[in-house]
Amino acid sequence: MTLCAAIDIGSNTTRLLVAEPVDGQLKKVMEQRAYTRIGKAVDKKGRISAEKVEEVGEVVATQVRLAQEMGATEIRAVATAAVRDARNCEEVAEAVGAAAGVAIEVLPEEEEGRLSFIGATKTLGHAPDGLVGVVDIGGGSTEVILGTVPDGVQSVRSWPVGSGNLAEELLSSDPPSAAEIRRARDRIEDIFEGVEIERPAQAVAVGGSATSLRRLVGAVLEYETLERGIRVLCGDPATDVGRRFELDPTRVRILPTGVLLLEKLSELLGQPLQIGKGGLREGVILDLLNGSLDGEPERVAA
Repeated sequence: MTLCAAIDIGSNTTRLLVAEPVDGQLKKVMEQRAYTRIGKAVDKKGRISAEKVEEVGEVVATQVRLAQEMGATEIRAVATAAVRDARNCEEVAEAVGAAAGVAIEVLPEEEEGRLSFIGATKTLGHAPDGLVGVVDIGGGSTEVILGTVPDGVQSVRSWPVGSGNLAEELLSSDPPSAAEIRRARDRIEDIFEGVEIERPAQAVAVGGSATSLRRLVGAVLEYETLERGIRVLCGDPATDVGRRFELDPTRVRILPTGVLLLEKLSELLGQPLQIGKGGLREGVILDLLNGSLDGEPERVAA
């Protein structure tokens, strides 16, 4: 079997996925993550600090070694918004790649959207009909990708706001106060004021906020469940919520802003959001495994 690995260097976390195709399915062999919080390490000039670059390099080197020890024959490492938007983007990618012994590919928004769409739609367990909307809430950006399974991505729209940078700016209490939640909600309303998005037949949410919410409120995100999630997250300190739902407290602290972003995007799409089983990393591996994902003999899902 072909064992592949994807490393996703995001604004909040650096994640490893090792997977292989088994009986037409994508079987996850190992997952590992580190909260590297690159988005917090950007100075006033828009540059990622040398200390953070060194830290991320060590994390990625460890993940590469883990993937190789598992027997991965192909490893693809990608970086998203935090690195993409940094003034020293190329230097960061080169330094981390040199430390880890693997090239770091800084994904343009369109390619990130294409891979997230593949990971989301190919891991649903069924082929969705009609227009599909994929919502990807990251630490430093939010993407909405529209497309169909037969024809692929039609459009990618991106906004430079994510759960991490919004929480860093607006949430200081633990748990967040009602006033902080109101300010975050108002900020999101301002950011998306006047935005119109074509309404799909089905919508899928991917990214750390969405997958964490599965433990709090279940597999479908709609107004009632998202509001319940906010109440849970604002009811107790992050360590208590994390212990109760087996979530890292670092994730819990930035999750309220992720919930508010998901709530707004669900409203704009006119659809509840199904939490996807796959996202960017799954898309990277599926892209590595086969370029023709729709051919029945080669098709791989999860």
